[in-house]
Amino acid sequence: MAGVTLSKVVKRFGSYEIIHGASLEVADGEFVVFVGPSGCGKSTLLRMIAGLESVTEGDVSIGGRVVNDVEPAERGVAMVFQSYALYPHMTVEQNLSFGLRMTGHDKADIARRVERTAGILRIAELLKRKPRQLSGGQRQRVAIGRAIMREPQLFLFDEPLSNLDAELRVQMRVELARLHKELGVTMIYVTHDQTEAMTLADRIVVLRDGTIEQVGRPLDLYNDPDNQFVAGFVGSPKMNFIPALVVEGDGRGVTVELAGQERTTRLTQPLAGPAPEPGSRVVVGVRPEHFGDAGKGDADLLVNVDIVEHLGGTSFIYASTAGDYGLVIQRDADGVADAAEITVSIRKSYLFDENGKRLR
Repeated sequence: MAGVTLSKVVKRFGSYEIIHGASLEVADGEFVVFVGPSGCGKSTLLRMIAGLESVTEGDVSIGGRVVNDVEPAERGVAMVFQSYALYPHMTVEQNLSFGLRMTGHDKADIARRVERTAGILRIAELLKRKPRQLSGGQRQRVAIGRAIMREPQLFLFDEPLSNLDAELRVQMRVELARLHKELGVTMIYVTHDQTEAMTLADRIVVLRDGTIEQVGRPLDLYNDPDNQFVAGFVGSPKMNFIPALVVEGDGRGVTVELAGQERTTRLTQPLAGPAPEPGSRVVVGVRPEHFGDAGKGDADLLVNVDIVEHLGGTSFIYASTAGDYGLVIQRDADGVADAAEITVSIRKSYLFDENGKRLR
């Protein structure tokens, strides 16, 4: 096993810079997830760790050794891709053992590793089958099994569940979490799906445009985002953002006027730091579950109900206001009224300046 250190890592393709001085410490045995929208650089960063992309500036270290000039095969890394890339004419057992057979490993050692890997992934009964006889989830297990066979010090996953349907993705998330717990090996996982990130990670690395925006435990990012981007990206449904205008502020907090209401609606937000000037434009963030019944929070909002999505014990109200912004409101299923307009109360909120920085 080994930790990973990125020190001011830069990646350029020609004059175009993809990664802008990324620095990160991944502890030995940790499960870290890189998450962000398409094109943010998460796969490029992973490929630099694997050695599949060169490092323009900075250092990549694995197990305390700088590996910028080390060949991928010599880094002690195993990578699992979105594509299963199994040999169709080989059985599962042959697919698992192929890499070791090609490097001349002892037959007894290969057999031991196959038996151990098949047991870990619960695919022992599939060893004589060929890939065409397997389901998508079983093929992904075999692809992960090939990585386990190498007994690496570091696992790298590049969106491995993207080809699976929703039910299989849930099952494989559980399998990966169990696998990490059983092996105790350092794992770095790339995904654009923040649900995968929240359920799998010890820590999440949120990237945007080649820059690390925030690193932290899943619930820390959810409850204490540094900026509007992280607040909106982590959580499903995403955080609601309401335009507002600062009315007054002092050492105890700031009072803002919420947009899109028939009457003046004010919200007072406590702040530890300096308050923005009166007249400043800000954004109030409210998670769907932080709305409550009228009169039971910090400020009431009158909204127009567009659609109600019933999901069993929970319902989501998709609403709009006169200010031309939408809201998603989470309620218990039996607490949703059949009405064109409802009044909800903000029970908890976040405040961001017009540049997206969190005001604390």
